Amino acid sequence: YKCRCAIIRPPRDGGIRYRGLTQEQIRSVQILPEDYEIEYICRGSRIIVGPKVRKCLRNGTWTDMNQLSRCLLVCPRSWMSLENGRVALQPPGQPVEGTVLRYSCHAGFLLEGFSISHCTKLGKWDSPKPLCVCEYVYDLTVNHTNTNKKLYIGALFPMSGGWPGGQACLPAAQMALDLVNNRTDILPDYELELIHYDSMCDPGEATKLLYDLLYTEPIKIVLMPGCSSVSTLVAEAARMWNLIVFSYGSSSPALSNRQRFPTFFRTHPSATLHNPTRVRLFQKWGWTKIATIQQTTEVFTSTLDDLEERVKEAGIEISVRQSFLTDPAVAVKNLKRQDARIIVGLFYETEARKVFCEVFKEKLYGKKYVWFLIGWYADNWFKIKDPAINCTVENMTEAVEGHVTTEIVMLNPETVRGASNLTSQEFLAQLMSRLGGKNPEETGGFQEAPLAYDAVWALALALNKTVAPLRAKGWTLEDFNYNNKEITAEIYRALNTSSFEGVSGHVVFDAQGSRMAWTLIEQLQGTNKTEKPILDTMTSTKGNLSWYGNDKWIGLGPPADQTKVIEEFRYLSQKLFVSVSVFAGLGILLGIVCLSFNIYNSSIRYIQNSQPYLNNMTAVGCVLALAAVFPLGIDGLHVHRSQFPVVCQFRLWLLGLGFSLAYGSMFTKIWWVHTVFTKKDEKKEKRKHLEPWKLYVTVAVLLAIDVLSLLIWQIMDPLHITVEKFTKEAPKEDLDVLIQPLLEHCSSEKMNTWLGVVYGYKGLLLLLGIFLAYETKSISTEKINDHRAVGMAIYNVAVLCMITAPVTMILSSQQDASFAFASLAIIFSVYITLVVLFVPKIRRLITRGEWQSEQQDTLKTGSSNNNDEEKSRQLERENRELQKIIQEKEERVTELRNQLAERQALRSRRRPSVQNQNQNHSVPSSQAEPPSYSPAMDKRSLPPSFSNSSNLYQGEGKLSRNNCHNSRLPLLYK
Repeated sequence: YKCRCAIIRPPRDGGIRYRGLTQEQIRSVQILPEDYEIEYICRGSRIIVGPKVRKCLRNGTWTDMNQLSRCLLVCPRSWMSLENGRVALQPPGQPVEGTVLRYSCHAGFLLEGFSISHCTKLGKWDSPKPLCVCEYVYDLTVNHTNTNKKLYIGALFPMSGGWPGGQACLPAAQMALDLVNNRTDILPDYELELIHYDSMCDPGEATKLLYDLLYTEPIKIVLMPGCSSVSTLVAEAARMWNLIVFSYGSSSPALSNRQRFPTFFRTHPSATLHNPTRVRLFQKWGWTKIATIQQTTEVFTSTLDDLEERVKEAGIEISVRQSFLTDPAVAVKNLKRQDARIIVGLFYETEARKVFCEVFKEKLYGKKYVWFLIGWYADNWFKIKDPAINCTVENMTEAVEGHVTTEIVMLNPETVRGASNLTSQEFLAQLMSRLGGKNPEETGGFQEAPLAYDAVWALALALNKTVAPLRAKGWTLEDFNYNNKEITAEIYRALNTSSFEGVSGHVVFDAQGSRMAWTLIEQLQGTNKTEKPILDTMTSTKGNLSWYGNDKWIGLGPPADQTKVIEEFRYLSQKLFVSVSVFAGLGILLGIVCLSFNIYNSSIRYIQNSQPYLNNMTAVGCVLALAAVFPLGIDGLHVHRSQFPVVCQFRLWLLGLGFSLAYGSMFTKIWWVHTVFTKKDEKKEKRKHLEPWKLYVTVAVLLAIDVLSLLIWQIMDPLHITVEKFTKEAPKEDLDVLIQPLLEHCSSEKMNTWLGVVYGYKGLLLLLGIFLAYETKSISTEKINDHRAVGMAIYNVAVLCMITAPVTMILSSQQDASFAFASLAIIFSVYITLVVLFVPKIRRLITRGEWQSEQQDTLKTGSSNNNDEEKSRQLERENRELQKIIQEKEERVTELRNQLAERQALRSRRRPSVQNQNQNHSVPSSQAEPPSYSPAMDKRSLPPSFSNSSNLYQGEGKLSRNNCHNSRLPLLYK
């Protein structure tokens, strides 16, 4: 039995190398066997501090678990050596976070700088490297007479107005000037002096003050405005005086325009600096679609224009862009209506409260939404009572939950001593002392104070850097005037290449003169903001995210950037398809049985008199029509999309040919019966003899019309698959998705036209069939003895087809109902046709026996269901016999007339007078008859069944000539 060790987590910024395991095995493994070794590895330039290899022990634990393994950055090793001095390293080893260096100098040298330096987690020492200088040189420097020249800085600090940032920024700038002027290594021959005015953040007031600064002595070498509107005015005018403009509180993206503001620099980053951070977050969380809402001001408009360009390069779409002046209600409603999910909001704090009051009303918050806001609002800005909104604090707190803010890092979070030899915390302590204990939250510009402090230091270091180049050209800084472009150019180059550690972080400028700084991203979680990641835009043009993994979401993770639409095909119910297929299969079996029966008994006279070949066609057509039920129920669930057009062809051809054969053969029968028995007597005599080939030709013509029309359809406009889209549906579960129902159809470009032609032709044929069946319902003929059953089948087929065709077109979007209606109509039509046409024949032959002769069938007519047909056949035979008798009688009457005429002519020659008298008496005597005529004899010649019809020959036993000539015995027909 061997113990096993559970997987352990790697150190931060590191990983674990599993020996002998593949990537797939690493993903699935949970425990490792005894004696298995793992190795820690670190990312980038970090090194492992602590145990690098751990081994699984017998007791199920890993070796050296009491020692922590960490991946740490290495501080520069150049700090570990000191010229003319010594360096003590504690603890011994690599110079990583927590390492302390202690400096000391050799005899005769004095230490200039800090004697202790700490390695920070950023891989940097918290203080500059000290120097060991000779005691004699140091004494000369200290005792040197102060003959410094003054350089003047003209500054505009907004002590009041919309942004009273000068309240904290001015003391910070004065602190920096004091430290710079006390440093012997920075501008040793010069002293900086600040001339400042209150601009009230008003461009009009700033214009007046700028005039005073420029046209009054002394000459100012640099101008330092505050807020964006004042900086825009000063920077645009300063180029005419060849002045460098250095701002500490301007964030407008417009100030990055080098053509418009060629000499402008600022320690406050541009508002567009947030945009790379936002884009990286969008990419990290997989968002490709965002929305924006902004207050209509220049700074926010230009920021959004820059964001739009950046997201476009990153392949992200701004689907909705809304703006407002004072009332955001309509803009928020538009965001809701257009399904905005990831929303970037740019507005001032007062408008932010209005926006989120409307957000609460529109329910535009929660696990489906993420808001990105500006980070320089007050911490509890949403809890401040505002008469301009009608939402409670609870409403506002609920609406802002989970929002993300981006903010420039204005105070260095690391304990690092920069150019001013102060840490950020030491700077804050000294600033609070200068403010005299004022509440920072009530002091304007307190957050921007580090930027003003570093602005003075950046300017001092740049001026210090220009001293040597100017001296080489024969110039000095005190030679500056408003017409000297060379000194301005040197100051510009020095500022453009500035790079130092300040209390606000690392100070460096981009090509547009804007500060490149860190961006802090925070998320509101509950009532507190929790720091998440930092984007360091200094290390790379693309940005470098350092992720802390503290983000929290209301749902399972970051929400989707839009409602995810899942396409879901609607398929036919398989239970319905199987049930209908069973009935169709039984119908096909019944059709085959009927066809086999008809073919096997085709020699029997009763079957022959029903035109068995036409019945065979009917049975085959019924089988084909039932076979069409199967492709009608086949959809994308059973076949691939590419094979679906073949299924469509099977549907069309099987149903078309099946209808033509089945209905065409029945129509041909009823049409022939109607043609023969509803015409005039002379035409009827010509058509007494049925010629079967004419019936077959009729069916062939109907079938050819269908085949030709289907061929033209499929050649000119073949069937293909089309997909019908329905209204999106929300799932039953509480998921941020919508289901897009899809349904596959067989269609063509001009589907309605082709269906109109086919339905029109078939409809006329069905109506004509109904008419012919009605006209021939009382006719009976021996040549087609089942035409009444055919008429009944035509009734049913016509009614079902005329109902089914329009209903299936209406129900085409409901796959189950449409299939059920169409397939059941086909099945019922086929079943009725087969039962009506074939079951009576099968029953007759089974009950009477196929071996019986026609005479035996005739004797049993009284006990059969076809009694009427037998009687009709018997009466027809008797009528034929009567016709023969009548013909004989007519010939006999003609002969007697001739004899009578001869006798009358003979008498007229012998006795003319008597002849006239006899003629007068012979005209009314219509009952005279020749002596040779005997009614009794005729009566005996009649068949027995007409023994009671002797009253047709009344009149004293004699038949007159007129009656014999004009009368006809009627045909008895039932």
